Amino acid sequence: MGIFNNLFSSKNTNPEEQKNQLKWIPLTTLDQLIEIEKNSSKRPQIIFKHSTTCGISSMVLRSFRSSYLLEENQADMYFLDLHRYREVSNEVANKFQVYHQSPQVLIIKNGIAVADESHGGITSLNLSGYL
Repeated sequence: MGIFNNLFSSKNTNPEEQKNQLKWIPLTTLDQLIEIEKNSSKRPQIIFKHSTTCGISSMVLRSFRSSYLLEENQADMYFLDLHRYREVSNEVANKFQVYHQSPQVLIIKNGIAVADESHGGITSLNLSGYL
């Protein structure tokens, strides 16, 4: 999980910053998509598809992390490294009927993608309207 530690945590994080960090669930298996679909009837499931080789994707990820403050039970947040888990990324597009883009955020409610945004649209997404 080294990449996740580098992307999502910092040894020098102060308590206030740590409180505001999103709690990511690594999306690594096809079976998790069934779980996401099922859990989406209880609360929104959010998938962030990230390209680890794209500077724009990294910039949008940083902006996303600083733009949205979610309480723990508002939504489940999934992080997908689309290069490492290409099969999962392809199935996300197929299962939730969205055109694959990177970076991309999908909001899943009641088994369907109620919103998806890519690139600059991610940070202008009104996430609170789906919670």
